[in-house]
Amino acid sequence: MRKVISRQEAAALVQDGMTLGMLGFVTLSVPEELLVSLEERFLAEGHPRDLNVFYTSAIGDGGEHGANHLAHTGLVRRMVGAHVGLAPKLNPLITDNQIETFCAPQGVLVHMCRAMAGHKCGVITHVGLKTFCDPEVEACCFNDAARKAHTEGRGIVQSIEIDGRRLLHYKLTPPDVCFIKATYGDSRGNLSMEKEGLFLEQLEMALATKNNGGTVIAQVDTLVEDNTLDPRSVKVHGCFVDYVVVGRPEYSRQHYFDAIPYHPEWTGEVRVPMGALEPMELGIRKIIARRGAMELRRECLVNLGFGMPDGVASVAGEEGVAGEMTLSIESGTLGGVPAPGNGCGASADVEAIVKHTEIFDGYDGGSIDIAYLGAAQIDRHGNVNVSKFAGRMTGPGGFINITQNAKKICFMGTFSSVKDTDIRLENGRLNIVKDSNVVKFVPEVEQITFSGDYARETGQEVLYITARAVFRLTDQGLTLVEVAPGAELERDIYPLMGFRPAVAADLKEMDPRIFRPEKMGLVLQD
Repeated sequence: MRKVISRQEAAALVQDGMTLGMLGFVTLSVPEELLVSLEERFLAEGHPRDLNVFYTSAIGDGGEHGANHLAHTGLVRRMVGAHVGLAPKLNPLITDNQIETFCAPQGVLVHMCRAMAGHKCGVITHVGLKTFCDPEVEACCFNDAARKAHTEGRGIVQSIEIDGRRLLHYKLTPPDVCFIKATYGDSRGNLSMEKEGLFLEQLEMALATKNNGGTVIAQVDTLVEDNTLDPRSVKVHGCFVDYVVVGRPEYSRQHYFDAIPYHPEWTGEVRVPMGALEPMELGIRKIIARRGAMELRRECLVNLGFGMPDGVASVAGEEGVAGEMTLSIESGTLGGVPAPGNGCGASADVEAIVKHTEIFDGYDGGSIDIAYLGAAQIDRHGNVNVSKFAGRMTGPGGFINITQNAKKICFMGTFSSVKDTDIRLENGRLNIVKDSNVVKFVPEVEQITFSGDYARETGQEVLYITARAVFRLTDQGLTLVEVAPGAELERDIYPLMGFRPAVAADLKEMDPRIFRPEKMGLVLQD
């Protein structure tokens, strides 16, 4: 069988109404050539139409790449994924109900691939209980079209009971065809991932497709001679791959993060001296990161979320304690320093890269000691929303798996919108000259991505960290426990909240070291 085909031939294999599985993590390991070719065919022929799309992670750069290529009326009818925020071109089609859209926890979707490969009955788990994924809340529905489908019995999740315990059963969507990416491939379809920076669920997605009678198409950067790949590097054997497409150079990148097509420090090929990393400038972001870093402990396993939380790694490096814990990302990297922004998923000086399915086995079982995540909205119950707010649809990504299973959680973010504000640091104190009127602390969140009730039931320790105040989740709900030096409750805290929080009897001032330019002298406890 001839396995090496053109990009046009690959696009022609996707037929109307098929279920398309695709891979990628933000801008990494994205089969861009195949997605571009599919888009080109649709624009030229009007086919394929009405695709059902299944994917596990955010795929996109917030602009043109990744899942943005699918944003054409008629191309996609139904979509099941973890995150849509980095494919903004899809947003109008979702809000207009042209695409029936379901968002589920990333780890659940990753494990769905494994379940589909083995012809299992679905994924049965506690992950998602009391969040918007729960059928008693929103059943993973992201628009009216999805809600209609759920009502008609075409949803993706149902509530079940096993041995008196309520759980969620996520239903499977086996692909008819899938797009995966590798670094090297041969004419027999063997694939290796040396320069990918991540080992995602390429094998599981291929098996989920192949074992259900579908077609597996792999994009590779370079075609090599048969029998020349190191068998220890082959992550997908050719018996599970139907076709191979060699990507053009502009679409055969390790990532779409910056102008540099390949970062060798993300694969362990080179090391970056920690001293070469510039410390963060003192400001609101560093204040928040410093307060978060104070929760670190020696030998703990840490998960760092996208955006504000990655400042914790910078502070740990500056304070000389980065080597005393292990930083991880749900993409599968362990150790090192996470890449910022749209490089999210990769880590410089990474110590180990495990598969996407494997990292979520650990996460779901409670291996994370402390997790740092962002927060768009927080309410009086301690619920957090990061998935759907202010007209923006993003999805949960791995947020639900992480927050429902970590031993301790630190939600991090600005107290209010920073736009049009004037907040100064003067002599180790906050001086809020001009404040925002955008309230992030609301009576009820628009969508529950993290459930305060569930966290109380499971005994999690939860902090909500901002530059002017710190809150803790207690039996009274959101409870104020620390205030920044210079901030006043009646002037700087309560007016920017949609409710009055409970206040700890021993309300404290935040550690003054956080607000000064010199190093804190951070020492981690056991």
